[in-house]
Amino acid sequence: MIIPYTDISDDTLNNLIEYFVLREGTDYGEQEVELPQKVAMVKRQLKSGEVLIVYSELHESINLISKQQFMQQQYEEQAL
Repeated sequence: MIIPYTDISDDTLNNLIEYFVLREGTDYGEQEVELPQKVAMVKRQLKSGEVLIVYSELHESINLISKQQFMQQQYEEQAL
């Protein structure tokens, strides 16, 4: 289930994004990118629709994934 980022309070959204960014350990190249900048990048991706917030009822978990990854998962589930 996709959760619109606008349905989540600002504090909760920030916490969710920070958790995601810290957990992912994403490589941003040679320059170190500070946490607030990483959070801002993810927020822009949420606003543009590149990243989605997805809740799994099966696992009772929430995750941020790319729209492309979500579409691929949907395709694979339908193929089964």
